[in-house]
Amino acid sequence: MKDLIIDFTPTGMIPTKGMNPNTPITPAEIIEDVLKANDMGITKVHLHARDSEGKPTYRYEIYAEIMDGIRKYIDIPICLSTSGRTFGEFWQRSLCLDLYPDMASLTLSSLNFNKQESINSPDMIQRLALLMLARGIKPELEAFDIGMINYAKYLIRKEILKPPYYFNIILGNIACAQADPLYLGLIIHELPEDSIWSVAGIGNSQLAMNSMSIAIGGGVRVGLEDNIYLRDDILASNMDLLKRIHKIAEANERKIMNGDEFRKLIKL
Repeated sequence: MKDLIIDFTPTGMIPTKGMNPNTPITPAEIIEDVLKANDMGITKVHLHARDSEGKPTYRYEIYAEIMDGIRKYIDIPICLSTSGRTFGEFWQRSLCLDLYPDMASLTLSSLNFNKQESINSPDMIQRLALLMLARGIKPELEAFDIGMINYAKYLIRKEILKPPYYFNIILGNIACAQADPLYLGLIIHELPEDSIWSVAGIGNSQLAMNSMSIAIGGGVRVGLEDNIYLRDDILASNMDLLKRIHKIAEANERKIMNGDEFRKLIKL
């Protein structure tokens, strides 16, 4: 079976120190967790930034501090978030692209979370995708349901997305496809040719979705961004979640793909 992609998501936009004191918030904490994760074995990292109050931010200098701090020590593919959950203006969402990361997230439609919306208009998606294309930044395509796969195919027909395509299939959100083998199978079946994919589960569905993807040959997205618990009411650290993935990968005889191999695979 092919090597396992581990897409590490240490922070996200929602977890706080109050929810889980292990959540890395400051640039130094995020850098430290990424370096520890790299020592353990990951493939790439998906980053969000927080301001001095711990709130999500699009600020260039904070993303730059995190990226520079990581690249000072390791050379790993870095994906920056262009999320529409908090910031709605194109200049805000695209500012991190001025840093020329390896990849940037691209959510393929608007959606509702349990307490908040993420607005991704067709115009916004296409403008972000075209800027990534012009700058040689590979989109990390975020798909929460099967309709988003169809929209990716539409962008492919318009030659806004170029192969190979990297998808994060994110299941278990309250208003989207649920963490169920049937939904996962349908979405994988509908992926365009030349797609590479990883699977995430939100909250307590993380373990099941990660395990299923490892067993059937996919990659995993894992970290405190999606799930702050190890089990029941036991809070996790990022290292706890990664250790568990490594054990499952070993049981399935899946070697961890390194960053250089990933770059070749998706033609960064």
